[in-house]
Amino acid sequence: MAPSGTNPPTGPSTNPSSGPPTDSSADPPASAASGSSAGPPGDGGTPAWELLTTAAAAPARGRGRALQSALREAVRSGRLGAGTRLPASRELATDLGVSRGLVTEAYEQLTAEGYLRSGRGAGTWVSDAVRAAAPEVRDLAPRPPGARADLRPGTPDLSLFPRAAWAAAHASVLARLPHHALGYPDPRGLPALRTALAALLARRRGVAADPERLLVCSGVAQATTLLGFVLHGRGLRTVGMEDPGSPEHASLFASSGLGTVPLPLDTEGLAPGPLVRSGVRAVVTTPSHQFPSGIAYSPRRRTELLEWARSVDGFVLEDDYDGDFRYDRAPVGALQGLDPEHVVYTGSVSKSLAPGLRLGWLLAPRELLDALVERKRTMDLGHPSLDQAVLAEFIERGGYDRQLRRCQRVYRERRDTLVAALATHFPGTEVSGIAAGLHVIARLPARHGPEPRFLRRAEEAGIALRPLADHGTARPADGLVRLVIGYAQLTPGGIERGVRLLAEAVRDG
Repeated sequence: MAPSGTNPPTGPSTNPSSGPPTDSSADPPASAASGSSAGPPGDGGTPAWELLTTAAAAPARGRGRALQSALREAVRSGRLGAGTRLPASRELATDLGVSRGLVTEAYEQLTAEGYLRSGRGAGTWVSDAVRAAAPEVRDLAPRPPGARADLRPGTPDLSLFPRAAWAAAHASVLARLPHHALGYPDPRGLPALRTALAALLARRRGVAADPERLLVCSGVAQATTLLGFVLHGRGLRTVGMEDPGSPEHASLFASSGLGTVPLPLDTEGLAPGPLVRSGVRAVVTTPSHQFPSGIAYSPRRRTELLEWARSVDGFVLEDDYDGDFRYDRAPVGALQGLDPEHVVYTGSVSKSLAPGLRLGWLLAPRELLDALVERKRTMDLGHPSLDQAVLAEFIERGGYDRQLRRCQRVYRERRDTLVAALATHFPGTEVSGIAAGLHVIARLPARHGPEPRFLRRAEEAGIALRPLADHGTARPADGLVRLVIGYAQLTPGGIERGVRLLAEAVRDG
């Protein structure tokens, strides 16, 4: 079939040797009316008919549905363009080697659906209402940039996903999950998962975890959006954000109608003076391992932050994005354990298992619980039950603890490799932040500046980097190069190679 907008091939042959004569009263041949027509399978230039030929060879029981589907796809894809006249049913049946009834039924079905139009004595045509579908299905998922070395932060090593253990948990769940559990779930999540998560978070993160106040979400992103809608419903119009911080928080709150106010940090955490003067009554923080600076909030600053929340009758949103990954000591407990009524605690398995699972949680203050549950219900009617049951099984079997221990060993080695590689290839580099998480802040010696030139040379060499300036409003005027370097997604050899290539690029550029 010619592309839409061009003249399609001429109509089917009316030579008696090609088959029985057509029924002119119902399906006149193409020559009987003006306009374009589509040729039959044997006319040598009509790709659209290839679909019908394949359908005609389908098993007898499903041949009619296959023919309808093939014809529908030919119209939808544009291979049979609007205004194309189709062969008479008897002639097409002969050419395809099927019964005329199958073709007639296909024509009638697609006419009822609006793909075709017909009239007594006027033949069958492709409807003008049909628009060709997009030529390809796009994949909008984030993808690596195809760089020679990707040193950007935020990505775990997805090859560490415990496929065998996850598959075993999945098989176990499918074997014994009652039928009713596949219905619409409690919008907060399956009781088994909320119970398992509450025990896990209390044990590993020092959270005051009540399963009745825990919501299973599609990661921290949905938890943030849920909270944004609820706070907006309570009259709030702005939320404070750490500066520097994660740019994603601003877009997530914006989707719920809330603006964000950047609030500066000092060496202990969120600076209290600007917070008080901002007038906000809610603020999002990463106190256990601030992103991206890498600091841990000091005990004094944690106390001051909670005192502020109580004084304004407000809330702290604690994003515990990588709180399990501390390499020099036991992780600092979550802020939420100190005041569960003023801290909304969120976390996920995105760094420990895989972001594609879309499994996270939110622990709500009692005052916000009902509104959050109702908003979750109307947003998606609850998280997928089977996924929740598998995660609950995985936690209860000890698989999650084993996975965390494995990741800690691997990521600690990779962090050490990165620090050593920077010392070798960029002597004098200052690595700041606690030994935790999946990234470091590296301030390079002054000789490597200014930063724009450094970044341009790295990009020209095919090395993906993220400067600290991308995460905040401040633009340092000292000309120094400050990078947020991720290491979790690279092997030790890949880290060493990436840093070496970076050094060569900025030296030779």
